[in-house]
Amino acid sequence: MMDLDKDKIIDLQLVQSNEVGGSYHMELEGLKRSLTFLDDRGMTVNCIVTDRHPQIQKYLREEAKITQFYDVWHVEKGLSKKLEPMCKKKEFVKLRPWIQSIRRHMYWTAKTSNTADIRAAKWRAIVNHACNKHKDEPLFPKCLHPPRLTRDKKKWLTPGSPLVYKLDKLLYSKRLLLLKDVEKLSPHHQTSSVESYHSVIKFAPKSVAFKYIGMLCRLYLAGLHYNENAGRPQKIGQNGKPQWKLAFPKARKGECRARPIKVDATFGYVAGLMDLIFGHGPSAARAKSVCGSSEGNCNT
Repeated sequence: MMDLDKDKIIDLQLVQSNEVGGSYHMELEGLKRSLTFLDDRGMTVNCIVTDRHPQIQKYLREEAKITQFYDVWHVEKGLSKKLEPMCKKKEFVKLRPWIQSIRRHMYWTAKTSNTADIRAAKWRAIVNHACNKHKDEPLFPKCLHPPRLTRDKKKWLTPGSPLVYKLDKLLYSKRLLLLKDVEKLSPHHQTSSVESYHSVIKFAPKSVAFKYIGMLCRLYLAGLHYNENAGRPQKIGQNGKPQWKLAFPKARKGECRARPIKVDATFGYVAGLMDLIFGHGPSAARAKSVCGSSEGNCNT
């Protein structure tokens, strides 16, 4: 569980599959334990950003009564997996130049909308825009970009064509629930920070099997490391300008991204752990005070 406002991990739960009758139920059980942990400490959760796990949707809607938003990347990824095979067909090859625009439109829709109705209205405008029609429904009367004279008219899709019919059915289908998913896209925070945390779990590599207590301790170490280094500033070069690097994400199939180079990570949490272990320093004094014993024996 992460506080997306402060970019800090506030709780970690480790669930074994044999506790809940299978791996499919592990994520929901971990969420329940984390919400209980926060509730016992007087913390109220107003909204939560997750992926589209069906069990979690039902639990948050019917039992926890917590407003749920969807991470845009997860929804966009699912849509891209459906658009890419379409472009391989000869009659739909004209769609390929529009895929990137559809992806960006989904992020823009989520970022610039405050209600579900507005998100749905903006999302429905993308097919009309691709057909060179820039006037839409009452909630979103027209596209916000300035009028442009198009030199290449072949790039526009043809209204009423099989391609537009197929695209319309895919983007707005009630059976696929994509329109309902767009209505619940998160307008403020995404779960990219959680994915960043997963990328730094070098303390518990998946290629090595650990016992339960060993895995739990390693996850706690990863949490401490992430919380200390999450807000690292961008590195400044000798010319006084921020430094960047080119990255080629595997999911983008050759597309490059400019990413900031951060300053080197720090490991100040190690000194605090050493104080606790060997009984020196202010951290050890606080631990003894919480445990209520001069010997440091703790039942929590």
